[in-house]
Amino acid sequence: MKKVFISSDHAGYQLKEQIKKKFSKKFIFDDLGTYDSKNSVNYPDYAHNLCKKVSKNNVNMGILVCGSGMGMSMAANKHKKIRAALGYSIRNTKLSRLHNNANIITLGSRLTKKDTAFKCISVFFNTNFEGGRHKKRVKKI
Repeated sequence: MKKVFISSDHAGYQLKEQIKKKFSKKFIFDDLGTYDSKNSVNYPDYAHNLCKKVSKNNVNMGILVCGSGMGMSMAANKHKKIRAALGYSIRNTKLSRLHNNANIITLGSRLTKKDTAFKCISVFFNTNFEGGRHKKRVKKI
């Protein structure tokens, strides 16, 4: 089974737990917190921690969840070797892997339905980078 790093802030906690339950037979999750939805936390702290783990190895991938998914994405993309993509539809998620070789998917628990989030995660982890003409573009990131 593939190891996947996962983290959320308080707003994303419930969806994070649902993701872990849904995909528990497919992935080994390394849950980097937060561990409840009651205490407000700062999403950049969780994004930075996960990105440090993902950037150590080219095969590591991660899932970040916050209220909109945008804050986690912005924080994550400050790191070298990280290409975080906001997954809000199957098509955009697929393209983030095919063309951009995204290694982190960010999700917005307040804006994305659970079933859509699950479909995006499946597409994200089942789509390989096309390479070719996209490889030189990704290198420029």
